[in-house]
Amino acid sequence: MTNYKEILRLSNLGINNSQIAASCGCSRTTVVTVLQKATEQRIDWQTAVDLSNKEIYKRLFPIEGIKPTYKMPDYEYIHREMAKSGVTLTLLWVEYCEKCREAGETPYKSTQFNKYYSDFVKSTKATMHINRKPGEIMEVDWAGQTAEIIDTDTGEIIPAYVFVAALPYSGYAYVEAFLSQKQESWITAHINAYKFFGGVTRILVPDNLKTGVEKASRHEPVINKTYQEMAKYYGTAVIPARIKSPKDKPTVEGSVGIISTWILAAIRNQQFLSLRELNAAIIEKLHVFNRKPFQKKDGSRATVFIEEKPFLLPLSAKPFELATWKIATVQYNYHIAVENQNYSVPYEYIRQKVDVRITRNVIEVFFEGHRISSHPRLYGRNGQYSTIEAHMPPDHQKYVSWNGERFRIWAGKIGTNTATVVNSFLTSHKVEQQGYKSCMVLLKLADKYSIERLEAACTKAIYYTPVPSLKSIQAILKSGQDKAEANGKPAETPSKTSEYGFTRGAEYYRRDGKC
Repeated sequence: MTNYKEILRLSNLGINNSQIAASCGCSRTTVVTVLQKATEQRIDWQTAVDLSNKEIYKRLFPIEGIKPTYKMPDYEYIHREMAKSGVTLTLLWVEYCEKCREAGETPYKSTQFNKYYSDFVKSTKATMHINRKPGEIMEVDWAGQTAEIIDTDTGEIIPAYVFVAALPYSGYAYVEAFLSQKQESWITAHINAYKFFGGVTRILVPDNLKTGVEKASRHEPVINKTYQEMAKYYGTAVIPARIKSPKDKPTVEGSVGIISTWILAAIRNQQFLSLRELNAAIIEKLHVFNRKPFQKKDGSRATVFIEEKPFLLPLSAKPFELATWKIATVQYNYHIAVENQNYSVPYEYIRQKVDVRITRNVIEVFFEGHRISSHPRLYGRNGQYSTIEAHMPPDHQKYVSWNGERFRIWAGKIGTNTATVVNSFLTSHKVEQQGYKSCMVLLKLADKYSIERLEAACTKAIYYTPVPSLKSIQAILKSGQDKAEANGKPAETPSKTSEYGFTRGAEYYRRDGKC
């Protein structure tokens, strides 16, 4: 404990705060705080000389020295209320706080309130007496036992994995077989289960499977992204069972055992040639299972489910559409590649890693949780592009409104030979758009050199070769060779090697052997 009396004594002797801190084995900040409090409470060394260190502390910190008395909640009442539908521990804590304030008492904070309730439950084993709330929980799991399908081509026996969903309140169950336990089967099973029940529970309790939980933890499990997206779509919350805690989902654990006996054992001697045949047989047995009378009470799972169904959340108008996620890097052409097809994103995200959500019909791109792009999904030949004009850099957007016909009309206004060169540019590529840039650069030369000189340069280039290049026309204009044609003089065959390599005339390339 801080020696408050010694701090006051040394201060009275005129020793500075740093030296007091060193002498008393505390920080300088503590010394400053104590002296400030002493000034506020009007306590000096003469006042403190006959007081103990503890008494000085109480005078310096009168509020902090008094511990408040908290009102202990009535946990028997709270436990009874927890059994009612829609009642949560948070709601009961808020009500408890309001009652304490009305009575002028100090309530516990929610953390301590929840801890004492947990202690109450453990000490009294009260959880055994809590009735399940209707429409609150759906427990799901894969059955340990598999069914079998016979391959009609090879006669091979193919295992079929059995999904089980159960509602703890009524015990009403849903069962379906799949050829794998992959995520697509897992999500499809949930969608079909909700459809079968005709509604959605508020809480979904799965086991810690990789298809549902990416990282299992007693405190903060990481839910699979697609699984979490499905839960959000249906308005339910995923709360995985604790690791090695089957009591967290006793209904489905019990249903798995019962179903393995009642359904799978009952069809063990039947042969199924397809998954459809197997599931048809399972549904038939499931119908009987859900309507089988209870042994120790009246009714059946089906009759109790009739009472429970109104408490289920309503289904969405359309079933959840299964999506898969991947990470992609935006390339320098501001596109990402998804299954050999290309989709644009705003050019500002070039070289950034983005999350891609893939469904049957749509490709969505997200960056740090925000959607930055969406495209209809492309099918067919590989290498197709889906490009949105707004995603392009400004200097690329100006080419979008252009097409081959516009370039031909523009070139035709300059001259016949210019139009011939433009047509050559547009037809020399597999895709016409690949020639747009060359056309634009060529026609812009008229602004620099004039229309007449561009037409003359195109004429001279065609004289050299029927398929002139942009570079050769630029070289003719730069060297001024087009001016000779414009003045009506015959073009001279270059005798010296020029900067651009025009060292031979057209006669050199004649194939009749004559020079």
